[in-house]
Amino acid sequence: MTDDLRPAGAPTLEDVARAAGVSRATVSRVVNGVRNVDPVIQEAVRQAVSVTGYTPNRAARSLVTRRADAVALVVSGAGVEPQAAAEDNGGGAPGAGARARRPGDGAGAGDAGSFTAQVFADPFFGRVVTGVVDYLRPRGMHPVLMFAETSRAREEVVAYLRQGSADGALVVSTHAEDPLPALLADAGLAAVLYARPARPVPVSYVDLAHQDGARLAAEHLLGRGCRVIATISGPLDVPAGLARLTGFRDTMARHGHAYIPIAEGQFTQESGEAAMERLLAEHPDLDGVFAANDLMALGACHVLREHGRSVPGDVAVVGFDDSSAALACRPPLTTVRQPVEGMAAEMTRLLLDRLARPDGPVTSVIFEPELVIRGSA
Repeated sequence: MTDDLRPAGAPTLEDVARAAGVSRATVSRVVNGVRNVDPVIQEAVRQAVSVTGYTPNRAARSLVTRRADAVALVVSGAGVEPQAAAEDNGGGAPGAGARARRPGDGAGAGDAGSFTAQVFADPFFGRVVTGVVDYLRPRGMHPVLMFAETSRAREEVVAYLRQGSADGALVVSTHAEDPLPALLADAGLAAVLYARPARPVPVSYVDLAHQDGARLAAEHLLGRGCRVIATISGPLDVPAGLARLTGFRDTMARHGHAYIPIAEGQFTQESGEAAMERLLAEHPDLDGVFAANDLMALGACHVLREHGRSVPGDVAVVGFDDSSAALACRPPLTTVRQPVEGMAAEMTRLLLDRLARPDGPVTSVIFEPELVIRGSA
C-alpha cells in the first residue's frame, strides 16, 4: 500500500510501524485485513493506529485490495413497473398493484415516486441502516444506499456492482416477487438478503423464526384467559406474513381453537385500523387480538378505543416487532421482538465473509424471537 496520495504531515504506515515495533509490510497487512497475522501483532498495530491517528488512504488502498471499501444497501421494490401495475388494476392508480413491503414488516407503497418517501418514513428501514452502519464503521467501510423499485433501477444496481463501485450488496426486498436477488446471483455478485426469499435463490440470508414468534403471541393471549381471539395478518403473499399466520393458527389449534377470525392487513397502521373495524363488526365479543406487526397493532388499539373498548381490560392486543410503534402505543404494546439491528449487522458480517471467501457456501442465520410484555396484554 502506498502513502503517495496522503496529505503532507499526515501519519504514514512508517509512523505506525515504528509505534508498533513491526515492519511496514506487517502494518499494511493488518490495515488491509489480511487474516494470517498473529492476533497479538494485530492488536499492537491497531493500538499504534489509534495512537498515531493514522487513517488509510482509500484511493491507495483500493489499488492494493481492488476493493471499493463500500457496500450497496439496496431497498428493492415491487418487481413490476408502475404502468403495468395500473393496467393490472383495470386502469387504477399507478402502482396500486405494486405495494412495496418491508420483509416481514412491510409498508404499503404506491407508485415509484412514493417508494423512497415511504422507505424513509418507515422506522424498520432506519433500524436496518443503524445495524449496517454500526457494523461497517469500525471496519472503515460505508454503505451506499440504493433504491431498486423498477427494472431500470435494478439494472443500475447490477451495473454499479459489476463496475466495482461497491464490493457487494445487502438487499432488503419489499415484495415476494422481487427479481433482484436472482439477478445478482446470476451475475455472480456478492449479496446477502434480509429475509428468506420466496423462491429458492443461491444467496445467503438472515431471517427470524416467524412461526415461533407467533406461537409466543398465541400462548400469551391464551395464558391471559382470552377466549375469542382474532388475528390481523400481514399480506399473505409475503413469506413472513404467511409464516406468522401459520404459526399463530397452529398454536391456537393445538389448544382446541379450531377457528380463528382473520382480517388481512398490509403492515400499515391504516390497514390495521380497517382490519380491526371488520373484526369488531363480525365478532363483537372478541377479547384478544394478535396483529402481525406493531403498526397494525397500533391501528387496532386506536379503533378499539374509538369503540369504547379498553385495552387490555376488554381486549388484549399483542403486536410483532418491538418497534418504536410499540412504545408510541397507549398502553405500550406487548409484542414479539424482532432484533432488526442485530439481524442487519449479521447480514453485513455474512457479506464481508463472502467477500473474503468468494467460494464459500451460501448460508442462512435464523434469529429467535422474544416476547416483550408491556401494558396492552
